[in-house]
Amino acid sequence: MAPLLEIKNATKIYGGGFFRAKHVTVALQDFDLTIDDHPATITTIAGESGSGKTTLANLVLGFTKITSGQIIYKGIDVGAMNKQQLMDYRREVQAVFQDPYAVYNPFYRVKHIFDMVLKNFKLASNKAEGRALIEDALNVVGMRGEEVLEKYPHQLSGGQRQRMMVARAYMLKPRLIVADEPVSMVDASLRAMILDIMLRLRDEHNISFLYITHDLSTAYQIGNQIYMLYQGAIAEAGGTIEVIENPKHPYVQLLIDSIPVPDPEVKWGGEDVLTLDDEQARVDVKSGCRFYGRCMHRMDVCLTKLPPLYAVGPTHHVAACYLYDKQHVVSPSPDDITPTPAHAQLRTDNQIGDLYEKEPKV
Repeated sequence: MAPLLEIKNATKIYGGGFFRAKHVTVALQDFDLTIDDHPATITTIAGESGSGKTTLANLVLGFTKITSGQIIYKGIDVGAMNKQQLMDYRREVQAVFQDPYAVYNPFYRVKHIFDMVLKNFKLASNKAEGRALIEDALNVVGMRGEEVLEKYPHQLSGGQRQRMMVARAYMLKPRLIVADEPVSMVDASLRAMILDIMLRLRDEHNISFLYITHDLSTAYQIGNQIYMLYQGAIAEAGGTIEVIENPKHPYVQLLIDSIPVPDPEVKWGGEDVLTLDDEQARVDVKSGCRFYGRCMHRMDVCLTKLPPLYAVGPTHHVAACYLYDKQHVVSPSPDDITPTPAHAQLRTDNQIGDLYEKEPKV
């Protein structure tokens, strides 16, 4: 069976052209990812601002065209799909965006977002059938139509708006939801509710997620596998727990070490590191390691080319660092283990602890 989604050597370069041939930015370089068809998983793309997370989301959703590489859905190259295949792809690959305020037209009642879906994808043959589909979708996210559908967007809270966007995506019965920072603009209680909805959609409805975030705590809570991006390239990837609890790439190690612990005796800050304008390394796909200017282990070989991904642990744990050049070069693959809801809840309650309360930002 073909994977649900394959991304092969995806590269996106902005700028260039006849008049600005040398002014380019490599937003994403040689990115590989595989999401299996079954069981459903939550794949996290994590990194700081400008690391290429949203560029990747836009490529998968078709909002921007890939420079080189392939995005393959159920064995078919998205760039080569015909009109009907593309319509099916748009139905089965849905999006939930970061800002629960900007996605609504303030002049329409909120039921308009559902009416447009029913009309564009011809989901119902009459109003009664359409209303039943809407109610079913709202019930999945803990809402009732009679309480929200006739209201205007400004009459709903941010959490309500975001849950309605999840319901709108669910109504199409998608196979994959691209969730770009879906909880960053809601408060902590609603954040937990939306994350729980994502887990239930994964486990009960076989919907996979491509979860874009800069928050390692939420990634740790719900992610099956994680891809850590740095300046448009994969720094480290593997099972979420393994990567966060046992990081191998120097950048990811610094990132994890920067998370404050709930102990006043422990100094927060760590050692000073060398700094550099990181964007200097993004003007050419042939540049070396993006982290060279800040790495305490930098070597001459790091300037020759972007390091490949080396196997550094179990569950397809890989890191792009020449420190591991004696090990086998591999491509990242999905984690073999899909947590059950009980497993996910155990991770939240007993392992995350104060890590979640501190809400570290990548």
